Amino acid sequence: MPPDLGRLPIMRIDARGLTFDVRAGGPEDGPAVLLLHGFPQHAGEWDEVVPALHAAGLRTYALDQRGYSPGARPADVAAYRVPELVADTTAVLDALGVDAAHVVGHDWGAVVAWGLAAQHPARVRTLTAVSVPHPAAFVYALNHDVRQKARSSYMALFRQPGGKAEKVLLALNAVALRRMLSGVGDATRVARYADPMREPGALTGALNWYRAMSGADLKAVGPVPVPTTYVWSDRDTAIGRTAAEACAAHVPGDYRFVELTDVSHWIPDEAPAALAEAILARVGTEES
Repeated sequence: MPPDLGRLPIMRIDARGLTFDVRAGGPEDGPAVLLLHGFPQHAGEWDEVVPALHAAGLRTYALDQRGYSPGARPADVAAYRVPELVADTTAVLDALGVDAAHVVGHDWGAVVAWGLAAQHPARVRTLTAVSVPHPAAFVYALNHDVRQKARSSYMALFRQPGGKAEKVLLALNAVALRRMLSGVGDATRVARYADPMREPGALTGALNWYRAMSGADLKAVGPVPVPTTYVWSDRDTAIGRTAAEACAAHVPGDYRFVELTDVSHWIPDEAPAALAEAILARVGTEES
């Protein structure tokens, strides 16, 4: 088991009236890398990726995002719309004194990263999106690929109001949540993500990302002009090939598609070395 990311210094950043936990590591004078986690995880999903980035001289900031940081859990569902999530990242970068960062996002973190790169390209030196493609590519697949519709059917439960999803996922010692996370590894690995979601308000904050999601917000994410790598795995049960291959159309500049074979959706946990290699290959184009 890798050392827990909690051993890295935790910075509490006040931004936009909220308090975010940010785990910082690597050389203090190194180029900045902003790491954005997915659902239902936290910044700890980067534990096995960051050592290679630090060894390459990069300074990493792993952000526990809105709904995940205990001090950043607004009650209003509308507070979790994509524009709000993107605004958090620029505010955190401002508070860190970082003008522009290499940005890496997995799952929902990738959605935020795409939005940040599209709307604020001057703040993003490079983008590495993991698992989830450009939002417009996802919407295209959802509308044109029946298999993608089936893959995304779980969202209907997650979007229901009134706490039904929380009850289903947390019942019987969170057995459904643990089953969903089984791809990250053994029971210890599953517990490190599932247990924090059992804290009061945590799972609701995470699920509110789905409840606030709209096709309009996703389609509003424009083309991404920054150097971009998209990393997808062929055993991803959430994102199929149609969405993955549609991604290229939304990056008019330097674009690379990295396909990992025999790897599930949980790339940072299952294939950290391959992911770190893809990130460093992308970052190197700007740092060399």
